[in-house]
Amino acid sequence: MLTDNKSNFRGPRTLLNLAAGVLWRMPGRFGFARLFGRSYGLRCVVFHDISVTESPFTKGMRVSITPRDFEAALKFLTQYYTPVSLEEVLGPSEGGDLPPRPVLVTFDDGYASLMKWAAPMCSKFRVPGIVFLNAAFLDNVGLSPDNLVCYAANILGMEGINAAARTAGGTEVPELRSLAEVFSRLFPSISLAERQIFLSALAHLAGINERQLAAEAGLYLTREQLCDLAASGFEIGNHTYSHVRCRTLTPADFDREIGRNKAELEALSGKKVRSFSLPYGSAADLTCDLMRSLQFSGHAAVFLSESVANPQRKGLSCFDRVSIHANQDGALYFEVEVLPRLRALRNRFWRDSGVVRTPRYCPFQSRLATSREKNKP
Repeated sequence: MLTDNKSNFRGPRTLLNLAAGVLWRMPGRFGFARLFGRSYGLRCVVFHDISVTESPFTKGMRVSITPRDFEAALKFLTQYYTPVSLEEVLGPSEGGDLPPRPVLVTFDDGYASLMKWAAPMCSKFRVPGIVFLNAAFLDNVGLSPDNLVCYAANILGMEGINAAARTAGGTEVPELRSLAEVFSRLFPSISLAERQIFLSALAHLAGINERQLAAEAGLYLTREQLCDLAASGFEIGNHTYSHVRCRTLTPADFDREIGRNKAELEALSGKKVRSFSLPYGSAADLTCDLMRSLQFSGHAAVFLSESVANPQRKGLSCFDRVSIHANQDGALYFEVEVLPRLRALRNRFWRDSGVVRTPRYCPFQSRLATSREKNKP
């Protein structure tokens, strides 16, 4: 069985919560946060699955938040920030006239829990949101690679994962010691065809019928639910067709993974898909070829998930997001307001010191206004 890694975070998390509590009780706490970096524009947060308990499909991935903690996060965001929509962010002034401490709430992967928990709570607190989806898994006709790997790992342990990896990559594949290494080391190093060999071997070793298991689990939204979300005001965003590491994509793959997903989501929702969220959220996956493809195909905004503060400037096309795990105001303040500034300072120091010699991703070559004009109906 896969070892539960929650205990690995307990010590550092307790210390962070103590520090966060001290800062939260200080007068002028938001002014104090600016000491760690004055420039912090749009705050973006990302959620995935909302569930009372983790399932074998998510246990160990740190993508689940309880309904109670999700509600606490929304209460905090609406009390101390101003929720905004993508429409406001991409408005005529290119984000220049956003309210103080604006926050954009997003959801990745299209879990069915969005309909049960997120949509009603967002409606209750009047929070607009973006849902980034993979069309391949709508109606639960298959499992996302991450959920399949997680489920197999919880059944077989890492021994089974490594056996399947050797099937795809040969005996020279380094040993994988955790779920995180599957996503951060294996997936970026193999092609889409090799990934499919790995996933098929994994399903065979675990003795599962993926299609049947997906239907029984009901992890993801249905097409009807997607339409309901879009009709209720949720923005629908692109997350690739089958949840891939984008650095492995060739230009020939872009249409199959990005263009196809955009077209299917637009046909279902009846609305323009204007934004793209990178699976796994890494800037290293945002290649220049990918950026050009996104720009050409009509995407006006791109989202990462590295929990770094977004600079406060006009015309910004690429936004970073904070993955929410805290459940108390002090810890949420530290997670949303302080840590992203510290990470931005760290990254700036690395660049200035020459540790990072080149940008980790290729920025859009034109301003947001150009993309908006091109994509007007």
